Amino acid sequence: MWKSIEQHFSRRSAGRQVVEAFLRYGLSVRTDGSVYCGPFEMAPAKIGRALNVDRRVVIATAKQIAGHEDLLSIFSKLQPRACIGGAAAKLGFDTIEISADARASGIVSDVTRILSSHKLIIRQIIADDPDLFPEPKLLIVVGGRLPVKALQELRKLPFAEKIAIS
Repeated sequence: MWKSIEQHFSRRSAGRQVVEAFLRYGLSVRTDGSVYCGPFEMAPAKIGRALNVDRRVVIATAKQIAGHEDLLSIFSKLQPRACIGGAAAKLGFDTIEISADARASGIVSDVTRILSSHKLIIRQIIADDPDLFPEPKLLIVVGGRLPVKALQELRKLPFAEKIAIS
């Protein structure tokens, strides 16, 4: 997927910035070139201001996506998702943030195995795409509090470069 996107926007850094934002935030593009966040239509001028690019770049990028079948097949299906990590403490949950080599295999399975062995309920898992995030992280929200023993086991994992609990 990413190679196809790069081919279309490699010469336009502002367009690539818009495309990355669409992917990062789950903004979808419709066949007419309009941009949506779920059911809400987004104003190109406001997207442009948020990204510090001209609204015409946003419009041109969305129209380019809409005019290309392969790109539209990707961008028309994007969906935004809420991340409850920032509000987890107020909800009575702990958040685990793990920095590791995002291209390594087995990270999620090793972490979930440990959490499961401590009978923790996983409320949410979000793994950053290493192509979209320069420092990707694995964010896990667990129901309740993380036991010290579970944290010790997580810290022993060979791929865990950094683990933060909040």
